[in-house]
Amino acid sequence: MSSPPLDPLARFREWLDAVVAAEVVEPTTMVLATADAHGRPSARAVLLKGVDERGFRFFTNLRSAKATDLAANPACALAFVWPALARQVRVAGRAEQLSAEESAAYFATRPRGSRLGAWASPQSEVIESRQALDDRLAELEARFAGTDDIPLPPFWGGYVVVPERLEFWEGRSDRLHDRHRYRRSAPGQPWLAERLAP
Repeated sequence: MSSPPLDPLARFREWLDAVVAAEVVEPTTMVLATADAHGRPSARAVLLKGVDERGFRFFTNLRSAKATDLAANPACALAFVWPALARQVRVAGRAEQLSAEESAAYFATRPRGSRLGAWASPQSEVIESRQALDDRLAELEARFAGTDDIPLPPFWGGYVVVPERLEFWEGRSDRLHDRHRYRRSAPGQPWLAERLAP
């Protein structure tokens, strides 16, 4: 490709569609990198739950390590790695918490077991045993027996990573890969597209 398309989010959606069509296992897996208030980095895999003109959405326990990091330092990065297609996308930006209404709308689409699991797990906290977690889940199954109306936990929600930079990497022979970076000076400003040396 001689020059990249002007809209990086449209390009990302095209690449994600290609990954889904290729039947890659867990195509929406992304690595989320955060840093705590002292600048200590941390990274973990999470699932992308949507992308639109605002950015990249994911959901989590708001008391988790990642949420604690984002409360102290909303700057973060994402990495999507698809070796089967020799493609990678890197995103750098800031995480903004989604509204309770948006989080509840997504939460309602989750399988019943996943909703109960969100209530049962004090994510990132030390627990005494697997049995303690299983016992908590059993309590919740009894509490919500006979109903599919499982509300959004007050400690659970979503984020949108608002991108400031995106890089698209595509493997080529002799390690002369294609790299295109998009960046903008402020939200709402036009994207500047640049080709990077591999």
